[in-house]
Amino acid sequence: MTLSMYQASVPVFKQMLGGLSGVLAKAEAHATARNITPAALLQARLYPDMFVLLRQVQVACDFAKSVSARIAGVEVPGFEDKEESFADLQARIAKTLAFIDSLSAGQIDGSEARQIVTQAGTPKEKIFSGQSYLLNYGLPHFFFHTTTAYAILRHSGVEIGKKDYIGSY
Repeated sequence: MTLSMYQASVPVFKQMLGGLSGVLAKAEAHATARNITPAALLQARLYPDMFVLLRQVQVACDFAKSVSARIAGVEVPGFEDKEESFADLQARIAKTLAFIDSLSAGQIDGSEARQIVTQAGTPKEKIFSGQSYLLNYGLPHFFFHTTTAYAILRHSGVEIGKKDYIGSY
C-alpha cells in the first residue's frame, strides 16, 4: 500500500493543530489558575532571537495552510497577523483547520510532481516537486514551529506532556 500526498499532509496537519489547540487551552488555564498575565506566556520565547509563542502559533498555522494550498494547486489564503490573546490564537487554528478541511483528497493526491515555487522572483526563490515540498520543506517547518510552541509553554511551567503535543489520532 502506498501513502498518498493527502494522507501525508491533511490528517497530519489536523492532528498536530488539534494538539496545539489543546496545549494552548492548558496554557490559558495555567495562567488563570496561577494569576499569570496571559501576555507573559504569549510573549514568552526560549531565546531572545527566537519568535515568541504567539508568532510560533501563527507561523505553524501559516505552514499548514500554505503547504496544503500549494500541493492542492489552490491560492494560499491570507491571514492577518493580529492575534493578541489565547482566544485569537484558537480562532486562527480553527480558521486554518476549516481551510484544510475544505480541500479534498482529489485536489491533493497526484501532486507529487507538481512544481511548487516559493518566494518567486526573489533571490530566495526555490523550486520543489510537490512531494519534496511537502516532505522536505513544509512538514519540517510546520513541526519546528509546533514543537517550539510546546517547548516555550513547557519551559514556562505549563503542565503538558507528549500526549498533549501529539493530539488525537
